Amino acid sequence: MSNLHYALFTGCTAKQSTPELLSSTLAVAEKLGIEITILEEASCCGASHLQDFDEFLAHVLNARNICYAEKLGLTMITICNTCQLNSAMTKHALDTDADLKARVNEKLAEVGLEYKGTSEIKHFLYALTEDYGLAAIKDKVVTPLSNFNIAPFYGCHNIRPGELHHSSNGNENSYVPKSLDNLIDALEGHPVDYDSKNKCCGFHVELQATHTSEVLAGNALVDAIDNNADMVVTPCPLCHLKMDTYQDDLGKVVGRDVEIPVLHMPQMVALALGATEKEIGLNYHVQKATQVFSEATV
Repeated sequence: MSNLHYALFTGCTAKQSTPELLSSTLAVAEKLGIEITILEEASCCGASHLQDFDEFLAHVLNARNICYAEKLGLTMITICNTCQLNSAMTKHALDTDADLKARVNEKLAEVGLEYKGTSEIKHFLYALTEDYGLAAIKDKVVTPLSNFNIAPFYGCHNIRPGELHHSSNGNENSYVPKSLDNLIDALEGHPVDYDSKNKCCGFHVELQATHTSEVLAGNALVDAIDNNADMVVTPCPLCHLKMDTYQDDLGKVVGRDVEIPVLHMPQMVALALGATEKEIGLNYHVQKATQVFSEATV
């Protein structure tokens, strides 16, 4: 599997708000022998906000990011569901609309770039589960996660709309997703089945509808807790931010204590592969999560 080589689009969050996501992603790649080239020139994907203001500009920015992966001849991987969605939307739009592609390339030519459509775009979750393979990952487990009931939280933007993502997420069923559950199982953890695992965390309506956002996140965490989860794991740093940093507020909204560690997907994988505490970065969490490392290595 050491011949796998990807261009990593980190997005903004992993370099700023959640540095533990980037460090654990790189730790996973190192443990599995996956070569990673970080797209240092890349910019923000628009975060689903620029898209509402100026759709054409959003396409130009995302096409620019993809161009850097194309220049390397590599698949571009993402570690944020929203980055995945916006990049995939641009790729689909340009690959199916020659006029739009020409207009975007006219702007890209100003900085010496041309979008060709030659690179795939895939979330790291699916690079692991499909390209590397669950059986191969299971063989690399150093610290089995058998002490934990783990609630997978898929978020919206990796699995919806299904028709956009199916080419890059192995035809994941938006209503009954399995990739994270299967990954947890491969790491010898116990996946928790609960109704909220494919619901929205509310991140993108935080500013416009704070109460609704907190109800969504609070209900999801309560659902996980009530189904005996020891932690929640998500492939999206925006879901992580909403569910990790707001637990005091979420508890007030749902009328009960809400206290549970929320890990990034690569943190969970890195933990099972024997990464160090520093690489995993559980100390960066707002909700106490450092005990997860000691509990896993007992």
